[in-house]
Amino acid sequence: MTTTGDPTTIRRLYGRRQGHKLREGQANLVEDLLPRLSVPTDGPLDALRLFGDDRPLQLEIGFGAGEHLAGQAAMRPDHGLIGCEPFLNGVVGALGHIERLGLDNVRLHMGDALEVIERLPDASLDRAYLLHPDPWPKARHAKRRFMNAGPISLIAKKLKPGAEFRFGTDHPIYCRWAMMVMKARPEFEWLVEGPQDFLVRPDDWPETRYEAKARRLGHEVWYFRYRRR
Repeated sequence: MTTTGDPTTIRRLYGRRQGHKLREGQANLVEDLLPRLSVPTDGPLDALRLFGDDRPLQLEIGFGAGEHLAGQAAMRPDHGLIGCEPFLNGVVGALGHIERLGLDNVRLHMGDALEVIERLPDASLDRAYLLHPDPWPKARHAKRRFMNAGPISLIAKKLKPGAEFRFGTDHPIYCRWAMMVMKARPEFEWLVEGPQDFLVRPDDWPETRYEAKARRLGHEVWYFRYRRR
Protein backbone atom coordinates (compact mmCIF):
# COMPACT_ATOMS: atom_id res chain seq x y z
CA MET A 1 0.00 0.00 0.00
CA THR A 2 3.04 2.25 0.25
CA THR A 3 3.49 4.73 -2.58
CA THR A 4 5.92 7.50 -3.37
CA GLY A 5 3.86 10.61 -2.83
CA ASP A 6 0.10 11.10 -2.89
CA PRO A 7 -2.26 13.93 -3.92
CA THR A 8 -1.04 16.17 -1.08
CA THR A 9 2.47 16.17 -2.55
CA ILE A 10 1.86 15.57 -6.27
CA ARG A 11 -0.64 18.45 -6.57
CA ARG A 12 -1.68 17.63 -10.08
CA LEU A 13 -5.10 17.12 -11.66
CA TYR A 14 -5.51 14.56 -14.43
CA GLY A 15 -7.96 14.43 -17.32
CA ARG A 16 -9.74 17.07 -19.35
CA ARG A 17 -11.10 20.10 -17.51
CA GLN A 18 -13.97 20.42 -19.99
CA GLY A 19 -15.90 17.90 -22.08
CA HIS A 20 -18.71 18.76 -24.50
CA LYS A 21 -19.37 22.34 -25.52
CA LEU A 22 -21.75 24.16 -23.20
CA ARG A 23 -25.22 25.08 -24.36
CA GLU A 24 -26.30 28.70 -24.06
CA GLY A 25 -28.21 28.16 -20.82
CA GLN A 26 -25.28 26.31 -19.28
CA ALA A 27 -22.85 29.02 -20.32
CA ASN A 28 -25.15 31.60 -18.70
CA LEU A 29 -25.05 29.66 -15.42
CA VAL A 30 -21.26 29.73 -15.49
CA GLU A 31 -21.20 33.43 -16.25
CA ASP A 32 -23.93 34.59 -13.87
CA LEU A 33 -24.43 32.06 -11.05
CA LEU A 34 -20.99 30.54 -10.55
CA PRO A 35 -19.28 33.81 -9.52
CA ARG A 36 -21.91 34.32 -6.81
CA LEU A 37 -21.35 30.84 -5.39
CA SER A 38 -17.60 30.45 -5.82
CA VAL A 39 -15.39 29.88 -2.79
CA PRO A 40 -12.99 32.85 -2.36
CA THR A 41 -9.68 32.18 -4.04
CA ASP A 42 -7.45 33.05 -1.09
CA GLY A 43 -7.38 33.48 2.66
CA PRO A 44 -8.82 31.37 5.48
CA LEU A 45 -12.28 29.89 5.05
CA ASP A 46 -15.01 29.34 7.62
CA ALA A 47 -18.80 29.28 7.78
CA LEU A 48 -19.04 32.98 8.53
CA ARG A 49 -17.01 33.96 5.47
CA LEU A 50 -18.74 31.52 3.16
CA PHE A 51 -22.36 31.77 4.36
CA GLY A 52 -22.55 34.85 6.58
CA ASP A 53 -23.24 32.99 9.82
CA ASP A 54 -21.92 30.21 12.05
CA ARG A 55 -23.49 27.02 10.74
CA PRO A 56 -22.51 23.34 10.37
CA LEU A 57 -20.27 22.71 7.36
CA GLN A 58 -20.15 19.77 4.99
CA LEU A 59 -17.65 19.14 2.20
CA GLU A 60 -17.93 16.99 -0.93
CA ILE A 61 -14.71 16.09 -2.70
CA GLY A 62 -15.30 15.66 -6.43
CA PHE A 63 -19.07 16.07 -6.66
CA GLY A 64 -19.45 14.82 -10.24
CA ALA A 65 -22.61 16.38 -11.64
CA GLY A 66 -23.82 17.53 -8.22
CA GLU A 67 -26.80 15.24 -7.55
CA HIS A 68 -25.60 14.21 -4.10
CA LEU A 69 -24.35 17.69 -3.21
CA ALA A 70 -27.68 19.30 -4.09
CA GLY A 71 -29.60 16.53 -2.36
CA GLN A 72 -27.71 17.01 0.89
CA ALA A 73 -28.14 20.78 0.68
CA ALA A 74 -31.89 20.41 0.17
CA MET A 75 -32.18 18.02 3.13
CA ARG A 76 -30.21 20.32 5.43
CA PRO A 77 -30.96 23.96 4.62
CA ASP A 78 -29.38 25.05 7.91
CA HIS A 79 -26.02 23.54 6.90
CA GLY A 80 -23.45 24.97 4.51
CA LEU A 81 -22.33 22.66 1.71
CA ILE A 82 -18.95 23.14 0.03
CA GLY A 83 -18.48 21.25 -3.23
CA CYS A 84 -15.15 20.84 -5.02
CA GLU A 85 -14.94 19.61 -8.62
CA PRO A 86 -12.21 20.40 -11.16
CA PHE A 87 -14.25 19.65 -14.29
CA LEU A 88 -16.40 22.37 -15.83
CA ASN A 89 -19.18 20.12 -17.06
CA GLY A 90 -19.63 18.72 -13.56
CA VAL A 91 -19.79 22.23 -12.13
CA VAL A 92 -22.42 23.12 -14.71
CA GLY A 93 -24.46 20.12 -13.62
CA ALA A 94 -24.32 21.24 -10.01
CA LEU A 95 -25.30 24.79 -10.97
CA GLY A 96 -28.35 23.43 -12.74
CA HIS A 97 -29.47 21.54 -9.62
CA ILE A 98 -28.82 24.56 -7.41
CA GLU A 99 -30.86 26.84 -9.65
CA ARG A 100 -33.71 24.37 -10.07
CA LEU A 101 -34.01 23.72 -6.31
CA GLY A 102 -33.43 27.34 -5.31
CA LEU A 103 -30.55 26.42 -2.99
CA ASP A 104 -28.71 29.19 -1.18
CA ASN A 105 -26.53 27.04 1.09
CA VAL A 106 -23.98 25.73 -1.44
CA ARG A 107 -20.57 27.11 -2.36
CA LEU A 108 -18.48 25.71 -5.21
CA HIS A 109 -14.79 25.44 -5.97
CA MET A 110 -13.83 24.50 -9.53
CA GLY A 111 -10.46 22.99 -8.79
CA ASP A 112 -8.53 20.71 -6.47
CA ALA A 113 -10.39 20.01 -3.21
CA LEU A 114 -7.10 20.20 -1.31
CA GLU A 115 -6.96 23.92 -2.10
CA VAL A 116 -10.11 24.37 -0.01
CA ILE A 117 -9.54 21.76 2.70
CA GLU A 118 -6.18 23.22 3.68
CA ARG A 119 -7.77 26.64 4.29
CA LEU A 120 -10.54 25.40 6.60
CA PRO A 121 -10.07 25.57 10.38
CA ASP A 122 -9.19 22.34 12.11
CA ALA A 123 -12.21 20.53 13.57
CA SER A 124 -14.63 22.61 11.49
CA LEU A 125 -16.42 20.01 9.33
CA ASP A 126 -19.51 18.05 10.38
CA ARG A 127 -19.30 15.76 7.35
CA ALA A 128 -17.04 15.02 4.41
CA TYR A 129 -17.88 12.94 1.34
CA LEU A 130 -15.75 11.13 -1.22
CA LEU A 131 -18.13 9.37 -3.62
CA HIS A 132 -17.11 7.33 -6.66
CA PRO A 133 -13.67 8.89 -7.12
CA ASP A 134 -11.51 7.88 -10.06
CA PRO A 135 -10.12 4.49 -8.95
CA TRP A 136 -6.78 4.72 -10.79
CA PRO A 137 -6.75 0.90 -10.82
CA LYS A 138 -3.19 0.40 -12.06
CA ALA A 139 -0.67 -0.05 -9.26
CA ARG A 140 1.65 2.61 -10.64
CA HIS A 141 -1.19 5.14 -10.43
CA ALA A 142 -2.20 4.35 -6.84
CA LYS A 143 -0.49 7.51 -5.61
CA ARG A 144 -3.08 9.55 -7.53
CA ARG A 145 -5.96 8.24 -5.41
CA PHE A 146 -7.45 10.69 -2.96
CA MET A 147 -7.82 7.81 -0.54
CA ASN A 148 -4.20 7.92 0.60
CA ALA A 149 -2.42 8.74 3.84
CA GLY A 150 -1.84 12.45 3.15
CA PRO A 151 -5.38 13.44 2.15
CA ILE A 152 -6.99 11.28 4.85
CA SER A 153 -4.75 12.83 7.50
CA LEU A 154 -5.93 16.25 6.32
CA ILE A 155 -9.58 15.19 6.40
CA ALA A 156 -9.09 13.83 9.93
CA LYS A 157 -7.74 17.23 11.04
CA LYS A 158 -10.66 19.15 9.58
CA LEU A 159 -13.48 16.93 10.91
CA LYS A 160 -14.95 17.64 14.32
CA PRO A 161 -14.86 14.85 16.91
CA GLY A 162 -17.94 12.75 16.21
CA ALA A 163 -18.20 14.02 12.61
CA GLU A 164 -18.68 11.60 9.73
CA PHE A 165 -16.63 10.75 6.66
CA ARG A 166 -18.50 8.91 3.91
CA PHE A 167 -16.89 7.02 1.05
CA GLY A 168 -18.61 5.22 -1.82
CA THR A 169 -17.30 3.22 -4.75
CA ASP A 170 -18.28 0.52 -7.22
CA HIS A 171 -14.67 -0.39 -8.03
CA PRO A 172 -13.37 -3.51 -6.20
CA ILE A 173 -9.71 -2.47 -6.35
CA TYR A 174 -10.45 0.93 -4.86
CA CYS A 175 -12.78 -0.66 -2.30
CA ARG A 176 -10.05 -2.97 -1.00
CA TRP A 177 -7.47 -0.17 -1.06
CA ALA A 178 -9.74 2.20 0.86
CA MET A 179 -10.50 -0.41 3.50
CA MET A 180 -6.76 -0.93 4.05
CA VAL A 181 -6.12 2.81 4.23
CA MET A 182 -8.92 3.41 6.73
CA LYS A 183 -8.09 0.36 8.85
CA ALA A 184 -4.70 1.96 9.51
CA ARG A 185 -6.29 5.19 10.77
CA PRO A 186 -6.91 5.18 14.53
CA GLU A 187 -8.72 8.54 14.20
CA PHE A 188 -11.69 6.83 12.56
CA GLU A 189 -14.27 4.30 13.68
CA TRP A 190 -15.99 2.28 10.94
CA LEU A 191 -19.74 2.48 11.53
CA VAL A 192 -20.65 -1.07 10.61
CA GLU A 193 -22.33 -3.98 12.32
CA GLY A 194 -23.10 -6.22 9.37
CA PRO A 195 -23.01 -6.45 5.54
CA GLN A 196 -26.20 -4.43 5.12
CA ASP A 197 -24.39 -1.42 6.56
CA PHE A 198 -22.05 -1.22 3.56
CA LEU A 199 -24.16 -2.89 0.86
CA VAL A 200 -27.31 -0.77 1.20
CA ARG A 201 -27.29 2.98 0.56
CA PRO A 202 -28.49 4.92 3.64
CA ASP A 203 -31.72 6.88 3.27
CA ASP A 204 -29.91 10.21 3.58
CA TRP A 205 -27.37 9.35 0.87
CA PRO A 206 -28.76 10.69 -2.45
CA GLU A 207 -27.93 8.58 -5.48
CA THR A 208 -25.48 9.96 -8.05
CA ARG A 209 -25.58 9.32 -11.78
CA TYR A 210 -22.30 7.41 -11.44
CA GLU A 211 -23.89 5.07 -8.93
CA ALA A 212 -26.96 4.61 -11.12
CA LYS A 213 -24.71 3.81 -14.09
CA ALA A 214 -22.78 1.28 -12.02
CA ARG A 215 -26.03 -0.42 -11.04
CA ARG A 216 -27.15 -0.58 -14.68
CA LEU A 217 -23.86 -2.25 -15.55
CA GLY A 218 -24.42 -4.84 -12.84
CA HIS A 219 -21.68 -3.55 -10.53
CA GLU A 220 -21.87 -3.90 -6.78
CA VAL A 221 -21.72 -0.59 -4.90
CA TRP A 222 -20.21 -0.20 -1.44
CA TYR A 223 -21.08 2.51 1.10
CA PHE A 224 -18.71 3.29 3.96
CA ARG A 225 -19.37 5.53 6.97
CA TYR A 226 -16.61 6.47 9.40
CA ARG A 227 -16.90 8.47 12.61
CA ARG A 228 -14.08 10.79 13.67
CA ARG A 229 -13.05 9.72 17.16
